[in-house]
Amino acid sequence: MIRFEHGRARGRADACLAHRPASCQTEHTGNTIRRAGMSITGQCHCGAIRYTAEGADEHHALCHCADCRRWSGAPMVGWIAFREEQVTITGTATVYSSSEHGRRAFCRDCGTGLFYRNAVVLPGIVDIQSGTLDSPQDRAPAAQIMCREKLPWLAEVETLPAFDTYPGVD
Repeated sequence: MIRFEHGRARGRADACLAHRPASCQTEHTGNTIRRAGMSITGQCHCGAIRYTAEGADEHHALCHCADCRRWSGAPMVGWIAFREEQVTITGTATVYSSSEHGRRAFCRDCGTGLFYRNAVVLPGIVDIQSGTLDSPQDRAPAAQIMCREKLPWLAEVETLPAFDTYPGVD
């Protein structure tokens, strides 16, 4: 269980797991991380792999672990988790064994990272990289995890100059 105290998550952070079991919930507002009655859709960059997930998610979190950073090439990765039976995938993803039990799936055509599974730690769960959602703006994460591995400069990211487009491009 993850508990929130003054905006900071407290709880187990077992390995690189933006991946929490179904018992994961936030008590900051008294709401569970799960969202009932919604479905999501998404795809890889080239569209060769599409997915749909129906019903309530198990959680949606930003993971700061080094393993997820290295896999994605990004300073953190958003993961939204569903029970395996809730997810329908079209297209064939390539699977990479990233650890003894961890399996990461990506599009072999465009390289987009899409799914994470770990049958030992997260039986029956498929984590979906939330940046691949068709409408990621509609599903805000409810937690940050593995913050002990968070890049220290992320604390200052809001102080950086911000541009609506690439500088010099209209």
